[in-house]
Amino acid sequence: MKTIYMKDLANYYNQEIEISGFVDKIRDLQYVQFVIVRDSTGKVQVTIEKNDINQAMNELVSHLTKESTITAKGIIYDRPNVKLRGMEFVPSSFDITSVSEEQLPIDVLDYTNATDKELRLDYRFLDLRTERNYLIFKAQTLCEMAMREYWLENDFIEIHSPKILGTASESGAEVFKMDYFGKTVYLAQSPQFYKQMAMAAGFNNVFEIAPVFRAENSHTAYHATEFTSVDCEISWIKSHHDVMDMEEAFCKRMLLKLKTEIDDDYKRLFNKEINLNDVPFPRISFADCKRIIQEKYHYTGEKAHDIDRREEELIGIYAKKTFKSDFVFVTEYPFAARPFYHMLDENGLTKSFDLLYCGVEITTGAQREHRLDILKKQAVEKGLPLESLEFYFNFFKYGVPPHGGLGFGLTRFLMKLFDTESIREVTLLYRGPNRVNP
Repeated sequence: MKTIYMKDLANYYNQEIEISGFVDKIRDLQYVQFVIVRDSTGKVQVTIEKNDINQAMNELVSHLTKESTITAKGIIYDRPNVKLRGMEFVPSSFDITSVSEEQLPIDVLDYTNATDKELRLDYRFLDLRTERNYLIFKAQTLCEMAMREYWLENDFIEIHSPKILGTASESGAEVFKMDYFGKTVYLAQSPQFYKQMAMAAGFNNVFEIAPVFRAENSHTAYHATEFTSVDCEISWIKSHHDVMDMEEAFCKRMLLKLKTEIDDDYKRLFNKEINLNDVPFPRISFADCKRIIQEKYHYTGEKAHDIDRREEELIGIYAKKTFKSDFVFVTEYPFAARPFYHMLDENGLTKSFDLLYCGVEITTGAQREHRLDILKKQAVEKGLPLESLEFYFNFFKYGVPPHGGLGFGLTRFLMKLFDTESIREVTLLYRGPNRVNP
């Protein structure tokens, strides 16, 4: 007999079915036993009367512990008087498939996360059992699905670039080194160079969803040493605005998917609605961003050539108030704040952008410099040894289209969507300077 998911039980009223799940709660009363059983799709009340016929089941339930797993066969009934979903499962058989220790190291049902955060990470497999956490990872799945749908409809192909590199990617800073048969190699910080190689290969549009590694000794809410990066690159562009157009389109597609699929659960569990953000995403130049923050909020950032965390928050507040948008593009950063491969405009500013969502940077993107002589010149200006980048420069020797792309921080987006304190709470298993387990 096929096990029926909890979400589908209403389709089987008055039929004999099989259910399986975790034991959520137990009430063992004088004449009846109630066991709340859950799977990742929902819960149901199992009702077992205490009598001679049910004696074997009664005995099992009397010794049952929460978070054990069970399988039961029986009939599902429409019961409007039952508080949980207006239904009741009456079993004819009840089997314990695994037994949980009675004392749990964390309170699985503690939605306030009052338990020590590090302890919750130690027992992440228990921490993830909540309905709220399941919804976060369902949302992650839907976000990736929506982006893939958009890209496939617009003639993108998916690539899988190597994560073991002979040369450190991008600036060469903050990379993990490892021994590779007696020589030093590096874990990829991003698929940047290989996305551009795909452009040189004539693959018009590409995307990749894959892990990247950053050797940052950071203990902030926004950083991890390993995370999933969403990257894409497009050819034949006129400017970085073409890349922004593409990102705005897939972000709106993503929000629509979330609104359609999980908005009811999102409202119930997080007490708010998904904002479709139907207005155009505002685009504010770096210089104007700095001016607005200083004039309206009387704050001067830590760096003249970049935007700090407080500035991100303030321009996010400004965008929400002025444009009714949770998103804002900040464009045309100084070259000092950007990698050597970003194209410069006539004013010496990069044709680049960051996308902020609810006051947090979730994307860096740009039009890339595809002219080899200028690319080398900019690398020299950044103080990079040209010989170490020879494999990369080789991509540009035989014709390459004007192109640009971006890297999208999915965990940061989810962090703000669900108002969590840290990306740790929206990452399946967080990796940081002091955490490599479980």
